[in-house]
Amino acid sequence: MSNRPDAADPVMLEVGRIDRPHGLSGEVVVTLLSTRPERLAPGSRLSTERGPLTVRTSRPHQHRFLVRFDEVPDSDSAERWRGVVLTAEPIDEPDDGTLWAHQLIGARVIDQHGTDHGVVRSVVDNPASDLLELEDGRLVPAVFVVGHIPGEEIRVEVPVGLLDDSGV
Repeated sequence: MSNRPDAADPVMLEVGRIDRPHGLSGEVVVTLLSTRPERLAPGSRLSTERGPLTVRTSRPHQHRFLVRFDEVPDSDSAERWRGVVLTAEPIDEPDDGTLWAHQLIGARVIDQHGTDHGVVRSVVDNPASDLLELEDGRLVPAVFVVGHIPGEEIRVEVPVGLLDDSGV
């Protein structure tokens, strides 16, 4: 049994989170987790566990965004959306070797010796280098990735001891 979605089911990416209401008009503070600010362009549709949201307006504010959604008419409604995760379908990415989090999560990490170290649970943002978090909690800096098959396998060349399985 696979935990991967069926081909007919669209893969949804977490692109942001509604942090809190802002003001009295239904505007909310959104932390954008995507590197694509166009996710919050007017008219954009985002999915949530509570149903879809349509961006009416959006503007940058202190490293986050102030957003009005058509479905959130006032501050009382905005309060009820606090903490809701925003998701969207992937945007077609260029095939330029860029590593995308949604292509890495669920893939197996295999080192230069052919040793399988397990599955990537998440990608952790880190100033020096993004980190691949394995299901057992170990972290692998993305700078050690030398190849990948999206969603299936990540090849890494790591220094001795970085993925030492004996301590796990």
